[in-house]
Amino acid sequence: MPFLSGTNMLFNLSLVAMVGYAVFAAAIFFVQPRLIYYPEFGRSITGTPDDLGLAYEAVEITTADGEILHGWFVPAPATPTATPAATVLFLHGNAGSISHRLDYLPMFYRLGYNTFIFDYRGFGESSGTPSEPGTYLDAQAAWQYLIEKRTLPPDNVVLFGESLGGAIAAWLAANEKPALLVLASAFTSVPDMAAEMYPFLPVRLLSRFEYNTIDYLRNVTCPVFVAHSPQDEIVPFAHGQALYQAAPDPKQFLELQGGHNNGFIYMRDEWVNVLNEFIDRYVPAPEASGGSTN
Repeated sequence: MPFLSGTNMLFNLSLVAMVGYAVFAAAIFFVQPRLIYYPEFGRSITGTPDDLGLAYEAVEITTADGEILHGWFVPAPATPTATPAATVLFLHGNAGSISHRLDYLPMFYRLGYNTFIFDYRGFGESSGTPSEPGTYLDAQAAWQYLIEKRTLPPDNVVLFGESLGGAIAAWLAANEKPALLVLASAFTSVPDMAAEMYPFLPVRLLSRFEYNTIDYLRNVTCPVFVAHSPQDEIVPFAHGQALYQAAPDPKQFLELQGGHNNGFIYMRDEWVNVLNEFIDRYVPAPEASGGSTN
C-alpha cells in the first residue's frame, strides 16, 4: 500500500524532527552557562597596568558568599593641587580577564580618574564558578570595597559596564547611588538576545538567565551614558537604542563605529572627549582627597 507507506514515512520523519527539536532545546537549556560565560578565553593574566607604565595595587576582595576576587586599583595621576574627580568601577564582558581590558586604563588615567577593575568569580585569578546571582554579589563586593575600604563617596563613583558588564552595572546602579552609569555595547536582556539568535526555539521559556538590563534601568536614578555601534556583530544596535530610550534623564547616546570589541579603538578620541564632558557635567568636584589608599 504505497499511500500507507508514504504516510508512515511522513509520520516517522515528523517524529524524528520532533525528537531532534526536543533534544536540541534540552541541550540549549542545560549548556546555557557555557553560552553565557567564557572565562576560559584567556583565563591567565597576560599583562598588568605596569606594562603600560601605570602604577597599580593588586587587590583581593571577599564576596558575601566567600569567593575571593582579584582586581587592580589604578590611582589617578598624583598632582599637588587636584584630587580625582571620579573613580571608575569597571565591569567587563563575558570573556577573558581584566588583562584583556588594559586599553581602557590609560584613557581613564589621562582623564584624571581612579579605576578599579576586577574579575568576576571564575574569571582570571578569581575563585568560584560564574553565575548570574554570583556576578551581582561580585559587583556588590567591588562597590563596598570602594565605599568602605577606600572611603570614597558614592557620588564620585562611575559605573562602567561593557557588554555583559552593562547588565551587572545597571543592576548595581539600581541598588546603589553611583554618580552615573555608562553602558557600552550592552544588551537589553539575555532572553531578548536569545530570541534573536534562536527564533525557532521558545527561548523565553528555556532561559535560565535574565540579566535584564532594560528592567534594571527603571530603578536607576543617576545620569546614564549609552554607547553602541551600528556595526556591532554580537549585540544589535537596536539594543543600545532601546536602553537609551529606557534610561532616565539626564542621559546621552554616543554612536560608535566598528565591531562589538573594537568600537572603543575606532572611536577612542571621541570616546574620551564626550565621556569626559558627560562625567564632568554630573560628577561633583571632590571636597577633599580621592579616597584612602590603605
